[in-house]
Amino acid sequence: MPVHLRDVVGYLDTTLEIARFKDYAPNGLQVEGTIEIERIITGVSASAELIGKAIELGANLIVVHHGLVWGSGLASITGALARRLKLLLANDISLAGYHLPLDKHARLGNNVGIADALGLGSTRDAFGDVRGTALGLAGAWATPLPRDQAVGRVAAGVCNGQPPRFVFPHGPDLVRKVGICSGAASDLLEPAVLAGCDMFITGELAERAGDLAKELQVTLVAAGHVATEVFGPMRLADDLRIKFPGVEVQFVPVGNPL
Repeated sequence: MPVHLRDVVGYLDTTLEIARFKDYAPNGLQVEGTIEIERIITGVSASAELIGKAIELGANLIVVHHGLVWGSGLASITGALARRLKLLLANDISLAGYHLPLDKHARLGNNVGIADALGLGSTRDAFGDVRGTALGLAGAWATPLPRDQAVGRVAAGVCNGQPPRFVFPHGPDLVRKVGICSGAASDLLEPAVLAGCDMFITGELAERAGDLAKELQVTLVAAGHVATEVFGPMRLADDLRIKFPGVEVQFVPVGNPL
């Protein structure tokens, strides 16, 4: 049984508390298509490939972490952006995006998903200011792990069994407290150290991060931008399936090594 677009988007806007955030992108509905929603797909980024898969699956709504609109809005509609919008509008598909709210959320977010995948304890602390929000999440293992084993946990829990993209092993030999911030959050490395973390995990790194990790004597792990940001979209799919039982909901992965 279809549901109204405003009911789904309203639920997401409220649940993810989008009003709390001063984001790099507008959160919520970015492209309006049909208002009757029977099938939803979630994903990391609103690429042409993901939109094409949504068309193949007959989706009416795409919910992503990285939408199409950034900054103050659309300055021009050309190139890849124009082609993506054409695909959405020609197929009457709506698109909603949730950026920082989907990193931060205590139940559905990318960071809590990573923490759970690593088996960190339930006592967790926020750290690291990003536009007025403590975006990072720190947790500890009950028993400290040797650094190689800790990196192995990241490989198994976040990187699908593959080694992380980069490891700067400058921290203690035993790792207990771990700081997490998905995506491109290497600027939270120093706040993670101030929060007492022995290791900091993010997706991708700025050039300056390697030297800083060495100077701060902390282990820095880059697990991949997309690899750290599938957790929120997957959890959103599960949550929407429960909230709207008459709607088909599916997380759709799109391969990206970055």
